[in-house]
Amino acid sequence: MIDLSSLDFFLIILFFAITLFIGIYVSKKSGKSSAEYFLSGRNMPWWLLGISMVATTFSTDTPNFVTDIVRKDGVSSNWMWWAFLITGLLTVFVYAKLWRKSQVNTDIEFYELRYGGSPGRFLRGFRAVYLGLLFNVFAMAGVTLAAIKIGSIMLGLQPWETIVYAGTITVFFSALGGFKGVVYTDFILFFTAMAGAIGAAYYLVNIPEVGGLTNMLEHANVVDKLSILPDFSNTEALITLLVIPLAVQWWSTWFPGAEPGGGGYIAQRMLAAKDENHAIGATLFFNIMHYALRPWPWIIVALASLVVFPDIASIQEAFPNVPEDKLGHDLAYSAMLTKLPHGLLGLVLASLVAAYMSTISTHLNWGASYIVNDFYKQQINKTASEKTLVTVGRITTVVLMLLSALFALYLKNAQELFNIIIMFGAGTGLIFILRWFWWRINAWTEISAMIASGVLSLLIKFTSLGDILFGDSGIMPNWAQIPFVVIVTTIIWLIVTYISKPESSEVLQSFYKRTQPGGPGWSKVISEAAQDNKDIVDSTEGWSVPSGIVAMLLGCVLIYSIMFATGYWIYGKNTLALSLTASAIISSYLLIRTWKKIRAKIL
Repeated sequence: MIDLSSLDFFLIILFFAITLFIGIYVSKKSGKSSAEYFLSGRNMPWWLLGISMVATTFSTDTPNFVTDIVRKDGVSSNWMWWAFLITGLLTVFVYAKLWRKSQVNTDIEFYELRYGGSPGRFLRGFRAVYLGLLFNVFAMAGVTLAAIKIGSIMLGLQPWETIVYAGTITVFFSALGGFKGVVYTDFILFFTAMAGAIGAAYYLVNIPEVGGLTNMLEHANVVDKLSILPDFSNTEALITLLVIPLAVQWWSTWFPGAEPGGGGYIAQRMLAAKDENHAIGATLFFNIMHYALRPWPWIIVALASLVVFPDIASIQEAFPNVPEDKLGHDLAYSAMLTKLPHGLLGLVLASLVAAYMSTISTHLNWGASYIVNDFYKQQINKTASEKTLVTVGRITTVVLMLLSALFALYLKNAQELFNIIIMFGAGTGLIFILRWFWWRINAWTEISAMIASGVLSLLIKFTSLGDILFGDSGIMPNWAQIPFVVIVTTIIWLIVTYISKPESSEVLQSFYKRTQPGGPGWSKVISEAAQDNKDIVDSTEGWSVPSGIVAMLLGCVLIYSIMFATGYWIYGKNTLALSLTASAIISSYLLIRTWKKIRAKIL
């Protein structure tokens, strides 16, 4: 536990006051309609939405998660989430414009646009509760767990105290301000969080216990953790950390913020953009900041913590009041922050509060939008007034906060939750990509994949089947769990797709006419429409997907080059860093040229 100075308290209270003011200030306009409350009238600029996306993923559990995996498996372990860049850039250059064209209020509403009849309606209502309630509560519980650990280490707070103090203010301004309050507050939260993370990393590397950057990089506890790529001689580590994420995970699994084909709160921000170009600009900015620049302050603190707290026992010795069920390597991040000086300590605490509030407020508004727009309005009260919808949205916001807080009390670490969510979404990702470009995908495809993936994940994680199939005494190695779920789930949904009836021509033609996805996967639908003398193709708009895939590949080279170059500059490996910087410059030039072609086809 640390003692806060008057300056620290001033910075924290000032931050709370600003966020509450924003929530109250925009509450009147946000409460006018559900469209204002959940999408702010669809008139948001790209830079504000992009910053909001970055702020949302800058949560309290992220530095804890990064610290946990870096301390255990080194910097290269971050590939388990770095691989999702491919998904993110496909969203930028292929799916962003399609989402904006769809004009739906939530990505769950998409189901009744793409699918018809009772299966489409069921899927919309079920996914609204499944994602908006179940998975959303999981995600928020992980963030709240991190806040509990930070509060315990730095302030000596009991778990319930952290939840009450941080959660009450967050749910208050989220319920009042709606989406606009969330996005406006995110703008302040982003800069506060970045300043805190960078300031903490710089100071902590130079404390006497660490002895500066050079000493840290040469320390016996750190040298074997520095590699950005896994050890190629360690087959299991290579497959687990690099091959599976890059070859399978990015396209096959659903994860909040990195959904194949776009979705979730990323889709919510694309739908709130002024137009398609603003949607694309917002998601590109987000991916550059999220992957290329932001991880390194967390990684530096994680590496420094190995010098000061080499193992869990040393953390427990320094902080004996931490409950035993909350002990883990992820606590090292908070433990390091206790060594900050007053002033910077207040800023960092404010930044952690900012990270928590930004993520939780986004999840609250996003989850409430599903429950209100896609469940309550469709299944319970179809004639509900706009005032009623806003009221239900505010009540739902409070309920989601309470449920996630209760669940957080039972969790132990963020990586545990990450693995569970990845498993539950395994095998469904390919559908989210193909449903835009293959007419044969239907509602039963998604229903079967969702059930198969969920049941398989439960059986593997919580029954003896997992022990029989995987692990030291199993038939397959542990790294085969995700590929196994993906393969079995894919076989099931392909069989179901071909034995079930396709969507009606009316539904498919209406979807194509609105979104203009293009491509050979829709040739049958276009041909049938032409036979019925229906013109569903916009001849002024070319198919931009091939150029979009090229842009995605160039974007990956650009962002990975920046990310690697940043790391090697920090490591002092200047020749490698210079080569990667040159790669980033060349790929950015080529990306700009490709982007101009894509934009010409959109316009």
